[in-house]
Amino acid sequence: MTTAVILSAGQGRRLLPLTATLPKCLLTIHQRTLLEWQLDALARCGIRRATIVTGFASEHVERQLAPRTAAPGTALLYNPFFRVSDNLVSCWIARGAMTGDFVLLNGDTLFEPAVLERLLAAPPRPVRLAVDRKEAYDADDMKVSLDADGRLRRVGKRLAPEIVGAESIGVMVFRGEGPALFRAAIEQALRRPDALHSWYLSVIDELADHGHVWTENIQGLRWAEIDAPADIARALGVVQPPADQALDSTSARTS
Repeated sequence: MTTAVILSAGQGRRLLPLTATLPKCLLTIHQRTLLEWQLDALARCGIRRATIVTGFASEHVERQLAPRTAAPGTALLYNPFFRVSDNLVSCWIARGAMTGDFVLLNGDTLFEPAVLERLLAAPPRPVRLAVDRKEAYDADDMKVSLDADGRLRRVGKRLAPEIVGAESIGVMVFRGEGPALFRAAIEQALRRPDALHSWYLSVIDELADHGHVWTENIQGLRWAEIDAPADIARALGVVQPPADQALDSTSARTS
């Protein structure tokens, strides 16, 4: 059974003051937290277990999830190094949850369930990234270079423009030998002097060199990466408010 790992240890300083006391996974979109939207999407895709790596203001995440009874069931892992490390360390902390097929999510990626449905319906590969295409890419985009058949060649923010074909949205699935390959690569990466300041996508980039990583184009489906206040407005268009909330809003406008 496919499980999920959600990386939510960071504070999100670019979102200050919104994240002064709350991690960005608890920012609200249509009166639901980003984490709740992610968990709901996982449940809709049949995923019944999610491990969430926390760090900044972890107690607030713990408090929100304590009364939760809906699927997926959740487990929390605390990253005590969140102030001095990037998300490679969070992956290392969650490696025990990566023993079977699993989905890996960045905690700041909001997406409609159809994104994950398309990724899970793709032919199984050791690693498969959801990617999107657009006319131009900026310095903050996690850009990818890929072959015509969708095999990943490179991933990183500093790829030369002429080789960029899409961007990674922060949602990926590991199957078959993929989890073991990823865990082993993480263990090796953690031995390097720059480990604390490395991103897990640097490991994905290395796995791509050995032909283990593929992509799935989700162009046309809705998603948003929430890094800055301006991203919240875009995120409002990614998911629809619950029906009762939409009715209340309509009533308010017509009364």
